[in-house]
Amino acid sequence: MIRIAVIADPHVHDCAWIPDGSGLPGAIRSFTETAASTRVFNESIPAFRAALDRVAEAGVKTVLLVGDLTDDGQRPNIRAALALVAEYRERHGIRVLMTPGNHDFYALAGRPQDKSFLMTDGTPLLLRSADCPEAATLGTAEALAMLSGLGFMPEAGDLHWESPFGTDPAWEARSYEAVSPDGGTRCRMIDSSYLVEPVEGLWVLAIDANVCVPRDGAGDLADPGEFHDPTDGGWRAVLAHRAHLFSWMADVATRAKAKGKRLVAFSHYPALDPLGGVSSEEVALFGPTGLARRAPTAAVADAFAATGVSLHFSGHLHVNDTARHETGAGRFVNIAVPSPVGYGPGLKIVDLYADRSEIRTLSLRQVPGHDAAFAAYRTEAAREGAAELAASSAPDHGTFLSRHLVNLVHGRYLAREWPRDMVEFVRTATVADLLEALGLAAAGAPAFGLNELVEDWYRLRKAGELSHADIASDRLAFYRDLCARAPHIEGDGLPARFSTLLRMMRAYLERPPNRDFSLSLPDLVVRAL
Repeated sequence: MIRIAVIADPHVHDCAWIPDGSGLPGAIRSFTETAASTRVFNESIPAFRAALDRVAEAGVKTVLLVGDLTDDGQRPNIRAALALVAEYRERHGIRVLMTPGNHDFYALAGRPQDKSFLMTDGTPLLLRSADCPEAATLGTAEALAMLSGLGFMPEAGDLHWESPFGTDPAWEARSYEAVSPDGGTRCRMIDSSYLVEPVEGLWVLAIDANVCVPRDGAGDLADPGEFHDPTDGGWRAVLAHRAHLFSWMADVATRAKAKGKRLVAFSHYPALDPLGGVSSEEVALFGPTGLARRAPTAAVADAFAATGVSLHFSGHLHVNDTARHETGAGRFVNIAVPSPVGYGPGLKIVDLYADRSEIRTLSLRQVPGHDAAFAAYRTEAAREGAAELAASSAPDHGTFLSRHLVNLVHGRYLAREWPRDMVEFVRTATVADLLEALGLAAAGAPAFGLNELVEDWYRLRKAGELSHADIASDRLAFYRDLCARAPHIEGDGLPARFSTLLRMMRAYLERPPNRDFSLSLPDLVVRAL
């Protein structure tokens, strides 16, 4: 048996960093910005440390880091993340193998960043990288030079190492031509993908799925505005702009099978819909929301399956999900790994046997030091004359992120994504009102507001089985019954749209096992452990 761990999206932000010339006492992000983000910032180092502690407790020596190691690819945050990784390698012999995410670097020359940090009295101070260059995101080559020890270059003990371009690890030997959509602008970009055998019998395939292509008519390629952001591209952009990766993956899979190696692949982006398979319904209901619009297409899934790579781990969307895809050309499973700094915090422990893989999800609800920034949040609220936020008194990291999600639901998702009439109904109606609107008997319905059902909808959407820690068992049972009884209603009225919402909730509740499960070989049947 070979045991590995998978951690996604730690988004390391160093609160101890003192930006040059800013007058700031440190780099504590404001809760105002935190409440509007799908990730939290000031808790990132304690959460990443807790994840590495769990890895050490499980006796794991190889960790796959599924992108977004840092919050935005700033030099101080990269240094802080590397220091933590080095500490656990020295203390526990843990080696971290990384693939880049969209937050780790940008294009050729990086890009500017503007962020608010808190002064001692709770006053937010906007820090611009134009005034403080170390606050900017680094460009690809500069960032990878710092990160090269995380698998991007071979180590003396590796049994095998290669890139899509051969065995020469030099960066100048590992580039491809990035072409604007109209074909008129071209530049060379580094492809940091690699294959490594860190221990006998294990092949780790790290796929750099970041695609940053120049815009049509781009002139100055040192200008970050002349590039398309890779955030929304993912595997769709790989299929369009970096097709060489698919042929390399197929070759690796063929060789791994012939040599009897266990092949595990990972990239930052999901290769299958990680939202219970119903992202298309979400787009139809709410439009192209932040998560749903990033779901990969059927063409991506088919192309991936045809490579023969059967096990793939992803991050990016901070969700916990298991998805399986099969065609006549092949089959594979995409395991979406939750983030330590997003709702449903956790990591995956993977045991590879000859006839199966067993995956266990370790929750990160308990994080020593989770409350380090809470005093600053309270000071910020007091200065603004606002009531103390429930999140800033959370007893543990899991509760903090659950309360943060509630802020996110009401301050971002409902405010920006939901139709106004749905929002008004949610804020004033009860569950009994929803039942009546759907033509269902409301007698005996539980007495809670519809806003709470919507909060739980988002919990289930993002965290799958991990959300059950925050939703009472009797309420889960009610949701299952309600979703099973809800009628399919056509049209665009409120009843029809809430009928769609419940169909999606049912899909979240009926996802394949996504906490502790096994994958049989070679058929990849998913079974709960």
